[in-house]
Amino acid sequence: MVAQENAVIVNALVRQALVAAQEVMGENGLNAVLRASGLDRFLNNFPPDNLEPGIDAWQYARFNEAVEEFYGRGGRGILKRIGRASFQYAIREQSTLMGIAGMALKALPKKQRVKFILNSMVDALKKSNPQVEAWAGDKDGKLIYVERTCAICNNRTSDKPICHLYIGSLSEAIKWATGDDYIVRETACIAMGDDFCQFEIDDPIN
Repeated sequence: MVAQENAVIVNALVRQALVAAQEVMGENGLNAVLRASGLDRFLNNFPPDNLEPGIDAWQYARFNEAVEEFYGRGGRGILKRIGRASFQYAIREQSTLMGIAGMALKALPKKQRVKFILNSMVDALKKSNPQVEAWAGDKDGKLIYVERTCAICNNRTSDKPICHLYIGSLSEAIKWATGDDYIVRETACIAMGDDFCQFEIDDPIN
């Protein structure tokens, strides 16, 4: 399935992804992936932390694909680690955008904390790009996170879910909100021909 042709990723989110990727892959690994994905202009030159258009969504998708190609079978795990690191960066540098600055979540039940952080991620994406169609909710007794405009899938096809970076970001967000590790599974993926990418949040790992 082909996503919106004019979809873009703003500088703040590009910077978040590149900083996280460098933390996980090291400078040499990141530079190799940037060259492979045609993003040479970001070599030692990360974009500013603002909401101006940074790259096209298909370029972000190509970046994710290039990480998988570079690491082979280990690529999925690397992308999940990059996703976790990207959320940690957002907490450090973009807490206002995330809507979590000064929030005290400990008074809430854990399920409410998970709902809060999922909705915060939706709100942050919509603030950064009005093109985004995403929402969080309940389905069959489980919390879900859904995006109809997933940039990772832009112009990509697969017989398996491919949004590994997204899984990492959601997993780390939920851990930040609750203190527990939850299993996040992608149960629908645009790259597979589905109308949206859907992530189910299972019970915490004991």
